[in-house]
Amino acid sequence: MCTAATYKTDCFYMGRTLDYEFSYGERITITPRNYPFHFRHDGDLDSHYAMIGMAHIADGFPLYYDAVNEKGLGMAGLNFAKSAEYPDVGNGRCVAQFEIIPWILSRCADLSEARKLLGEVTVVGTQFSEKLPVAKMHWIIADKTGAIVVEPFAQGLRIHDNPVGVLTNEPPFEQQISRLSDYMHLSPKQPENRLGIPLEHYSRGMGALGLPGDLSSASRFVRAAFTRANSVSGSSEEESVGQFFHILGAVEQVRGCCEVEPGKYEITIYTSCWNADRGIYYHTTYNNHQISAVDMHSADLDGSALYSCPLQDNEQIRSCGVTKL
Repeated sequence: MCTAATYKTDCFYMGRTLDYEFSYGERITITPRNYPFHFRHDGDLDSHYAMIGMAHIADGFPLYYDAVNEKGLGMAGLNFAKSAEYPDVGNGRCVAQFEIIPWILSRCADLSEARKLLGEVTVVGTQFSEKLPVAKMHWIIADKTGAIVVEPFAQGLRIHDNPVGVLTNEPPFEQQISRLSDYMHLSPKQPENRLGIPLEHYSRGMGALGLPGDLSSASRFVRAAFTRANSVSGSSEEESVGQFFHILGAVEQVRGCCEVEPGKYEITIYTSCWNADRGIYYHTTYNNHQISAVDMHSADLDGSALYSCPLQDNEQIRSCGVTKL
């Protein structure tokens, strides 16, 4: 369904794919510092950090799929439909699952603050509206110092350090990490002959031999972790952003290859990459491979109204001229 990753060169980058069979009409959305948040169980917040990310805007509220705030802290929610459990609203501090991304990013300047705040709250399954059912999610939160995974269970939140900097869907994160031990032999180099008989490679380019190639979330986790860990790029903005899209390109979903219902197929609706240090949100879509960018600083960050930009979803093909030799 989705894959998220982090990447670091001279700047810190984070992003994700959204894999689904239809779109909710999501838009790149900037929430300025003085947009009033009215949280269901935790009161109002009129002044906070600004943020930019991908959101479906419902009744004036940004339902963020992923976002980064002006301090460089990023967060993405991924489907966790089988395992996620939300306890009932209790007497302590509670936040609804649909508002957890802005609730964290509006208050926390870095990962350590986010971890501390998560220890003080219960994430509950309050529904946004009758038209929007409760989304069962888990989340990756990261900045330039590291990453954590937050998973909701009936007993409360489980918070895991995320040393590989990637997240997919099921199974729970502890099992995903444990499964990596089955693939610790993977190498970008040509395989070595250990069979004791004369053998030759039949081809160049046999790195990553044995890397799982199917579209399951468990296999995508391994593939994204390997690709990210072995990624090599320059440190310029163009090289870093381009390389990030190549990393997530390793898990892209092609229409027709993952049927979820008869005649309905998951596709990578969009891929995002944000420069967390500069507040720039890049994206591509299934129908448009050209990288588009929105700078959060192009908006009035001291304002109180949301800003948004639709996804650039029409393929743009550049025509190149020729010269006579």
